[in-house]
Amino acid sequence: MVRVRFAPSPTGYLHIGSARTALFNWLYARHNKGAFILRIEDTDKERSKPEFLEEILASLKWLFMTWDGELTFQSQRFDIYKKYADMLVEKGLAYLEGPAIIFKVEKSKKVAFEDMIRGRVEFSTDDIKDQVLMKSDGTPTYNFACVVDDHEMQITHVIRGDDHISNTPKQVMLYEALGLGLPKFAHIPMILSKDGGRMSKRHGATSIFEYKNMGFLPEALVNYLSLMGWAPGNDVEILPIEEIVKLFDVKDVNKTGAIFDMDKLSWINGQYIKNMEINALTDKVEVFLKDRNIIQDNFDRMKLIEIIKIYKERMRILEDFIGAYRIFFSDELEYDEKAVEKHLKKPNSKEIINRCKSAIEADAKFDKVSIEEAYRKLADELKIKAAELIHPTRVAISGKTVGAGLFDMMELLGREKVLKRLAKFC
Repeated sequence: MVRVRFAPSPTGYLHIGSARTALFNWLYARHNKGAFILRIEDTDKERSKPEFLEEILASLKWLFMTWDGELTFQSQRFDIYKKYADMLVEKGLAYLEGPAIIFKVEKSKKVAFEDMIRGRVEFSTDDIKDQVLMKSDGTPTYNFACVVDDHEMQITHVIRGDDHISNTPKQVMLYEALGLGLPKFAHIPMILSKDGGRMSKRHGATSIFEYKNMGFLPEALVNYLSLMGWAPGNDVEILPIEEIVKLFDVKDVNKTGAIFDMDKLSWINGQYIKNMEINALTDKVEVFLKDRNIIQDNFDRMKLIEIIKIYKERMRILEDFIGAYRIFFSDELEYDEKAVEKHLKKPNSKEIINRCKSAIEADAKFDKVSIEEAYRKLADELKIKAAELIHPTRVAISGKTVGAGLFDMMELLGREKVLKRLAKFC
């Protein structure tokens, strides 16, 4: 049975690169009906923090990555690592240097392994120095603990970032020295920024929960991360998780680095928002707005649903709904100064707004159909394009030049609010 593992260190939050590594492991396990094991590499006692671990676990759960079995903590296994290190000393393959135990690297040898993505990879032992197994403080080194744990946890496939590829020959030597069978290795190319360099915070290398706080949906983030270095073919970009699980194979991952594109992620997220059933989307928007104290428990859900209906086609992240919601419920709008200057400070702007007010006041129904008819009729009377009425009205009632359909917005705002906002510019 396929057994893979994700092994985070609780010395920081879960970031995009690590989340993708976890996802590729999880997808490979689920595709092969295998096990996804979580190992916590917490040997750095000073930097390992419970709050980091909590955030990592919560992030994985939020991204639907459930793990199998109990968590394994390296900090609870020091006696096991010591036992294996002593075995190498007894075999004459390692030596003591004070309380530290060091593996002796035989020179002028080739160390090779088959990588599921890269093919055959070969290193010379002349480029590898003797390896510390157990430090003088009794803690194991990364490479040694990794080998022992992967063996004891019966890991069949080690899928990790290609920044670890230089560690693999060191681990291969330890497997062979201990007489253990090798797992299969797959080294995933790094995620790169748009300019081809390493990811930084300004390129989007933030913690997973920052994406949650911005209003990205977990389904969309999983969809996007799965496409970073892998593709299902036929230029398909929107895939439910179940479909990704069916199609994913780590052998199909690209050999070159994947480019992180925030615009593409936002577009994919917008597709999920647009296609989500209205009540499910309203539930998500409600939680998002409540968490930010934009709405309280006694809010008007039906009004929120109507707002979401007219805006969902345009929204990319849940945070976008904050501005939309405020248009309908805030008494103080934030006006785009350039939009006001362009559309509401022309020589004839006051006359235009006054004529729009009069048309609205005379509208008996005040629904989107009758409002549009009134505006088209007024444009014909004034011998101007309808846009010359629509743009200033939009800015006056919303403060923005873009948004939902103007007549939908006006109906939802109601006659009284629309007239009050137009009156500010008469």
